[in-house]
Amino acid sequence: MTNGNSLDPWYDSYAQRTAGLSASEVRALFAVASRPEVVSLAGGMPYVSALPRELVTGSLDRVMAEDAAMALQYGGGQGLRSLREHIVDVMSLEGIRASAEDVVVTTGSQHALDLVTRLFIDPGDVVLAESPSYVGAIGVFRSYQAETVHVTTDENGLVPEALREAIANLRTQGKRIKFLYTIPNFHNPAGVTLSRERRIEILDICRSNNILVLEDNPYGLLWFDEPAPQAIRSIDEEGVVYLGSFSKTLAPGFRVGWALAPHAIREKLVLANESAVLAPNSFGQYVVNAYLDAADWKGQVDTFRGLYAERRDAMLSALGEFLPDLSWTKPNGGFFVWLTLPESLDSKGMLPRAVKELVAYTPGTAFYADGRGGGHIRLSFCYPTPEQIRVGVKRLANVVNDELELVETFGSATRPNAVVRPASSVSAPPPNIS
Repeated sequence: MTNGNSLDPWYDSYAQRTAGLSASEVRALFAVASRPEVVSLAGGMPYVSALPRELVTGSLDRVMAEDAAMALQYGGGQGLRSLREHIVDVMSLEGIRASAEDVVVTTGSQHALDLVTRLFIDPGDVVLAESPSYVGAIGVFRSYQAETVHVTTDENGLVPEALREAIANLRTQGKRIKFLYTIPNFHNPAGVTLSRERRIEILDICRSNNILVLEDNPYGLLWFDEPAPQAIRSIDEEGVVYLGSFSKTLAPGFRVGWALAPHAIREKLVLANESAVLAPNSFGQYVVNAYLDAADWKGQVDTFRGLYAERRDAMLSALGEFLPDLSWTKPNGGFFVWLTLPESLDSKGMLPRAVKELVAYTPGTAFYADGRGGGHIRLSFCYPTPEQIRVGVKRLANVVNDELELVETFGSATRPNAVVRPASSVSAPPPNIS
């Protein structure tokens, strides 16, 4: 055996696809962000402390009293039938008409994303995604050796004309496009929402080009001022696979998500689910099912909405106070604000200084497959208190201003740790949204 890495005796034995496995920039921040003195504006962790303990313990007690023998046993590969019926009710709030037969329960929606990618992607296939896109999705696509092509996004979401151009360019190159991955509601990381008019137009584009739409919607019920438009899946039942999760509206620790798919795809998802994990987490399913049976879960979602809206407002206010010359998105729901830096600054390069100043964020480079994003920062407002958010943004402003002083002193090309941002021939980063 020829050893390509002296630290790993199995280096030359790994499958080629493992080259796509890399540490998430978000996950790498968690160890730092967990220090109590650091204000973390990085991870998209729900504020689970707002979930009354008695709602969870009551559900646990009912499961152990009534269903322990089943909850502690293996289950079916499609998931608990009664939970799938509840999921249908949850999706109906966003205009989706569905049958429990076409729902597949998964170990969080991240698992559903992995299963769909596993079913459709061969090495070299193309996935279309927003510019920027969810870091966890980019990692999955890379692990299956897909090429992720970003499509321009603005304040109204994915730009239809840019989608047409991207498809035409890729077809000219002879590349196979397998699906469009989109987060239409309160986007992670951009915070924007796809307009209803664009949903219809984008769906028409994908239909005419025989491209599946993978709609990822973990934040859809967490709107602030007004609900998002109805789900893309509500318009088309055959051309859309819809991913959902209880991680944001209940708690991520249960690891319960789902996929709603056209019938033929659903059958393959069940087989893939069984191949990967035998069966999704039975105990978590039973507890979530008991919660949905007995708790005022819609009222609890309202509580989360109010809490996150207050924190969104705190972040927008702090940005306006401490970084008034910059621009950022103004989300109507979800967890995130997308901040645009001055052209001379690089978000990844200045992160070590930010951590030293006791504030953490996620650099924009995490949300691109092609190295872009250095001019942006994702700020998360879901977990810290409004007071902590203000402190964190003030610390971030100090870092930004200090970095600008360095640029003025040394010049962008010669200052320490300067980073040149790569250009892209596919699409430009989203414009500044103030």
